[in-house]
Amino acid sequence: MAVSVWRQVLTLPVIVIAMGYFVDIYDLILFGVVRVESLGELGLNKEEITSWGTIILNAQMAGMLIGGILWGILGDKKGRLSVLFASIVLYSAANFLNAFVTNVEQYALLRFIAGVGLAGELGAGVTLVAEILPKELRGYGVMSIAAFGVLGVVAANIVAEHFAWRNAYIIGGVLGFLLLILRFRVKESAIFEHHVSDDVKRGHFFSLFSKKKLLSKYIKAIVIGMPLWYVVGVLVMFSPEFATALSIQGEVSAGTALMYCYIGLSIGDLASGYLSQKMRSRKGAYIIFMVLSLASVVSYFMLSGATASSFYTCVFFLGIFCGYWALFITMAAEQFGTNIRATVATTVPNFVRGSVVPITSSFMLLKESMGALGSAAIVGAVTFSIAFIALYFTRETFHEDLDYIEA
Repeated sequence: MAVSVWRQVLTLPVIVIAMGYFVDIYDLILFGVVRVESLGELGLNKEEITSWGTIILNAQMAGMLIGGILWGILGDKKGRLSVLFASIVLYSAANFLNAFVTNVEQYALLRFIAGVGLAGELGAGVTLVAEILPKELRGYGVMSIAAFGVLGVVAANIVAEHFAWRNAYIIGGVLGFLLLILRFRVKESAIFEHHVSDDVKRGHFFSLFSKKKLLSKYIKAIVIGMPLWYVVGVLVMFSPEFATALSIQGEVSAGTALMYCYIGLSIGDLASGYLSQKMRSRKGAYIIFMVLSLASVVSYFMLSGATASSFYTCVFFLGIFCGYWALFITMAAEQFGTNIRATVATTVPNFVRGSVVPITSSFMLLKESMGALGSAAIVGAVTFSIAFIALYFTRETFHEDLDYIEA
């Protein structure tokens, strides 16, 4: 991109929202990084660490499902900025308190509360950026947010390596409260303010289910993103267990695997966003990355007997080819009118994140009879198949004008 284009894209709202997403990802992924250490310190054995790790992860994701609905409705009724302020206060407080848990029940409750708070960050931010940038540049804006934001997992891994897990949670909470100060300089979306007095229902979540056209678009918008969280929530999150099943030579750490995956995701978000801008097609770029993502998953299952470094390399490429998160959120935001856009842009990514609950539950259920590899292969095949079908029926949105409402 030309320097003048970068200047138009990297405005204060884009920079502040990118920093917010960085903190959001740090807090979101931190449990995965410190899962073994923290649960071990709380007195759990190896089997309990896996089972309770799944329960706590699902509690966090369940919170994101609920929070996605609450923040989305608030964003369309009261404005995008209201969500950006309130959500960061909630998840920063919950993460700070996570440093002081004494049992797994407290841990699960606070991760649930943190999940509710974390649900509002990305959707409100993407909605705001999509509405303040020209349509030919909004893809670059969301791309920049996602590419910088996912590096929060790198920060989480580095912090966890140099600090005790309780201090890592404290740092996350403090970062959130510091970022809150910068948010006071960000202004509300002009498109939202233009329609705020319209005599239409804003943030009407249930209209997404009562109107056939909206429901169809909504389901497709969710389903096409599920493979990404299959990869992160199963293949990478439980990488030590898969390394054992694949007879990987050397020790594999979930935190290190997550770090390599998210570095790849950052690169992928830049690449997929840039490709969609150059192709002038969101859908075309998405198809390319989905195919490459599936190929990288197949390669993952063929790593039997490989070294730990080869395993991490494969995880890195898993991240690159799953790096269509920014593209996915952009497509969702562009599918709907401004009176329901924040609701969609906030709930869709969180329903996708929340899909890790049935995905991991299915994985754990089948694991008993089929083993980790067989179970993961079946769950992955179903997830990718459904996503490809939904993507086929999803319309192109690159040239969509966002200044309209849903009747």
